[in-house]
Amino acid sequence: MLPDLPSLPRPASDVAAGITRGVRRMLADRAIRTLVEFPLANGRRADVLGLAEDGEIVIVEVKSGAVDFKTDHKWQDYLAFCDRFYFAVGPDFPLDLIPAACGLLVADAFGAETVRESPVDRLPAARRKAVILRAALAAAARLHRVEDPGRVPAGG
Repeated sequence: MLPDLPSLPRPASDVAAGITRGVRRMLADRAIRTLVEFPLANGRRADVLGLAEDGEIVIVEVKSGAVDFKTDHKWQDYLAFCDRFYFAVGPDFPLDLIPAACGLLVADAFGAETVRESPVDRLPAARRKAVILRAALAAAARLHRVEDPGRVPAGG
């Protein structure tokens, strides 16, 4: 009998989980590797953090509905940790709520479409290095928990 695998970070709702899955599929098709529920140095958690081969860093904030968007104002805290920032919403979301200065993706559990590209605001080299190192450590710790579920690595 196989041991139970540890639970990995999951979105808060089934709707958000479907949007997240579609976003990750789209980003993977663009050769952007992702982590979910990624802890940033400022204490916030990005719903999806993406790393491209050229070092570009993408953050996607998933919104499951209009109420979720209207009651959550922390998204601006993510901007200092990415080159591109997107909101991802479901097909029934009222798109006019999303600020025009942000990228916009519409997603379901099977994929996502870009409605509006994100402006690019390049991170300083030191911040980029810090985010990439933090992502590498988080990914390695998550993989370790899957490969050796009875053992939690220090710091992870």
